[in-house]
Amino acid sequence: MLSKLKRSTKRLLALLALLPAAVLVLGTIYMLGMEHLEGSPRTFLQSIQWASETLTTTGYGGDSHWDHPAVAMFVIVGQFMGQFLVFLIFPIFVLPYFEERFEVRLQHLLPPMGGKVLFYRYGPAIESLVEDFNSTNSPFVIFEEDMTLARSLRDRGYDVVFGKLADDPQALARVNQARAVVVNSTDYANASFTLIVREFGFAGPIYALADEAIYRPPMIQIGATEVFTPSHVLGAALASRASTRISPPAEGMHLLGTRVGMAEFRVRAGSPLAGGRLGDLRLREEHGVSVIGQWHGGAFTTTKGPETQVEPGAILVAVGLHANLEKVERMAMPIRRTGPIVVAGYGAVGHKVIEMLHDAGEACVVIDRVAAPGVDVVGNVLERTVLDQAKVREASAVILALSDDSESVFATAAVRDYAPEVPLIVRVLRTPNTVRVYRSGADFAISVGQVAGQILAYHLLAEQVIHVETASSSVA
Repeated sequence: MLSKLKRSTKRLLALLALLPAAVLVLGTIYMLGMEHLEGSPRTFLQSIQWASETLTTTGYGGDSHWDHPAVAMFVIVGQFMGQFLVFLIFPIFVLPYFEERFEVRLQHLLPPMGGKVLFYRYGPAIESLVEDFNSTNSPFVIFEEDMTLARSLRDRGYDVVFGKLADDPQALARVNQARAVVVNSTDYANASFTLIVREFGFAGPIYALADEAIYRPPMIQIGATEVFTPSHVLGAALASRASTRISPPAEGMHLLGTRVGMAEFRVRAGSPLAGGRLGDLRLREEHGVSVIGQWHGGAFTTTKGPETQVEPGAILVAVGLHANLEKVERMAMPIRRTGPIVVAGYGAVGHKVIEMLHDAGEACVVIDRVAAPGVDVVGNVLERTVLDQAKVREASAVILALSDDSESVFATAAVRDYAPEVPLIVRVLRTPNTVRVYRSGADFAISVGQVAGQILAYHLLAEQVIHVETASSSVA
């Protein structure tokens, strides 16, 4: 019976048993000490009263002075014990118990999973996809092992189950009813989750998002249906935007599928699109791309037909096949054929970008804060001396592959101010920050969530979901 109780309940029960015992023990010792050492006997009831006052730190009545050193020392120890218990009991024993009882409780077992997709762990990689599922009323459940994050997701209205697989794998007992499973934790945790899911008899598809491509074969061996590396595909997407030698689809970009996608890109002043009317540009007829609208001066305006003019410096929002979108992006953001490509940030994504650019025969200059093999300029990309050293003004393009969105926004503004004519391509961590990066001056920005969302939407949603501001707009 006790084994089924939660830890907070067990702690509170132990506290309720130990406190009376502590009062009885202290009261008995005090009664004996007062009688035999102080020569001032106390009744058992008076001694118990003293012990309770001491442990609860509520003060003393008649007993406030003791002559015998042993009794005085015992009283001092009891006083400190009372202070210690006050600071110990409430945060460790009482508050967790009442927190569990009075808050809206998280689920600890999977609900009936018929027709639902199970996501293991929430993060930037599936952020866009979860929003797509939510907006299209596609049923899903998130299994999260971080209590704070689980509460936050629950407050957003998502169906969340909180649990620790290491402690209670039975929380996944209903997983065999799910339509599909997406694992989005560390590679090792993904492997354990996949094994547990298969042990419960789940026979449907399991899509794993891996950090390293080398883990793809073992993940498939233990039960994953397909394994994707969004950070590598993101690197491929960034590299293909910066180099005229990488023709779409770039390596890894085939994972995005061939269905209709959406792209946002800045129209440079020297672009053949700048200042043109949609009717004259014939983007839909000649390139298979439809323009939905454009961001200009911080405001989004929808297209009003063939007379709509493409503003220089505007961010164009368009839909079409991925290969067609990339061709139009080349027109909107021409890449100079001279000068190296500067890459700032040499993490996992930066490594993939440099690898692809080197394979395409591009000259590159790498900026990073930490000296390492492959880093050409050590320093902060926000500093003009670093930009001077990397010769950013002479670059054919600049790629910011930084791992912090706040730094990316600031660095985008700094590079755009320093080199206003150089194409600027930015990696974003969280999809909602993409618009801030565009407003800071990026020509093209993409997040790992957009990449992973497109990959998984291709497999999980009947039709690819495209979110655009003022979705009721007409399409040119």
